[in-house]
Amino acid sequence: MTIPAHPAITRYEILETASEQVLEEGRGLTQEQLLEVLRLPDEALPAALQLAHEVRLRHCGEDVEVEGIISIKTGGCPEDCHFCSQSGLFDSPVRGVWLDIPELVKAAKETAATGATEFCIVAAVRGPDIKLMNQIKFAIDRINEAVEINIACSLGMLTQHQVDQLAAWGVHRYNHNLETARSYFPQVVTTHSYEERLETCAMVKAAGMELCCGALIGMGESLEQRAELAAQLAALEPHEVPLNFLNPRPGTPLENQGIMDGKDALRAIAAFRLAMPRTVLRYAGGRELTLGDLGTRDGLLGGINAVIVGNYLTTLGRPADADLNLLVELNMPIKEFQKSL
Repeated sequence: MTIPAHPAITRYEILETASEQVLEEGRGLTQEQLLEVLRLPDEALPAALQLAHEVRLRHCGEDVEVEGIISIKTGGCPEDCHFCSQSGLFDSPVRGVWLDIPELVKAAKETAATGATEFCIVAAVRGPDIKLMNQIKFAIDRINEAVEINIACSLGMLTQHQVDQLAAWGVHRYNHNLETARSYFPQVVTTHSYEERLETCAMVKAAGMELCCGALIGMGESLEQRAELAAQLAALEPHEVPLNFLNPRPGTPLENQGIMDGKDALRAIAAFRLAMPRTVLRYAGGRELTLGDLGTRDGLLGGINAVIVGNYLTTLGRPADADLNLLVELNMPIKEFQKSL
């Protein structure tokens, strides 16, 4: 997709407003304004992506943050997130598997070798028990002994004591996604509430860890609900927002949902950047299927400033070299490692 010159932005009133409000003043768009962006015609998409890219450069800088993720415990989760093949409630091919600590350390070293600054340990659980917390502590210590990389965790819903433990152990960032808008959440998850997710997010921020809180779009939500989600994430003020696109998994309630249109996905990327001008906006799961190679390039030129390299938890990603080579081709420098304090 060819990105037109900046003056083309003024052809669309919402983009002209966003140019002043977001690019110049640094104020994210409101929910109503975001809906206007999501409703832009295809012919306006290049201008929207260009503006989002300029917002990213001005308010975040040119660096792109690279992260790897790995699951210490896969499958067998007691929750019923309708998009997730790791739920033990669905007839999914994913079954419970635990990864041992040497494998985690090996994965962390391989992740650091790609130039990544962040390594996220994930577990498919409602929340961690004492056994899992002890394993996480041991893994953190062994990884820190072996390689210099910031460690993040995604372990479900936490108690205050668990939040305090993770912070004391030096966890740099904690991931707990909202996934979808408050109004659509009951259509996607019934075994826990939106408010429970918000409680964990609030505790993480209060403890001084960076909050990673993302979205999964293309689950059947309306454009209004997509705008609602972007505004709700902006109000939460997370450090990072991973943006996932539904990859319908066999055996889950959303297996027949269908793949999100690539142009709609790019409109969402632009909208999320215009909602959160200073947030790390990360390419996450489903982009390979939804956007392909050309769309992936367009998103990097449309507001994205971070990527997960390699595979995801239960689905294959692009080869790490493909993403890293693309960043070189686009003259996008990879963020250098700085150990969290």
